[in-house]
Amino acid sequence: MDIPEKTPRPNAAQVALDTLVVDAADTKALDTLAGSEVLVPVPDDATEADATNPNAVALPVLEQPDGEQTVPVFTSETEMTDLLPFVSRYRLVPLGALASQWPTGDLTLTIDAASPHGLTLNSDGVRTLLARP
Repeated sequence: MDIPEKTPRPNAAQVALDTLVVDAADTKALDTLAGSEVLVPVPDDATEADATNPNAVALPVLEQPDGEQTVPVFTSETEMTDLLPFVSRYRLVPLGALASQWPTGDLTLTIDAASPHGLTLNSDGVRTLLARP
């Protein structure tokens, strides 16, 4: 007898992303997302001290084919391994805290890039929509 695989239930951040696909201005979904923790892959070239420093996060920057630079973050291990199966280390970081320290410039943030609810924000959008005190 085959036992069907259970599909994991979406977490609050994934539900918020699904809502934002339909209504990008939904403040409750934005607040939920900003209050969620995300998985930030640790770059391969980060030292152990950088990878475990509680006061700083080494950002993994990926260059897109069009030259845009983006930082991928994920709402679950499943979302992360679907896109980046080779990642061996990650940090769990509150998205609002990450957004409040987001660098200025052309760096974008992509949440769950490989999923239908994926969201990409430019640096102004990250700081404006997700930064929380």
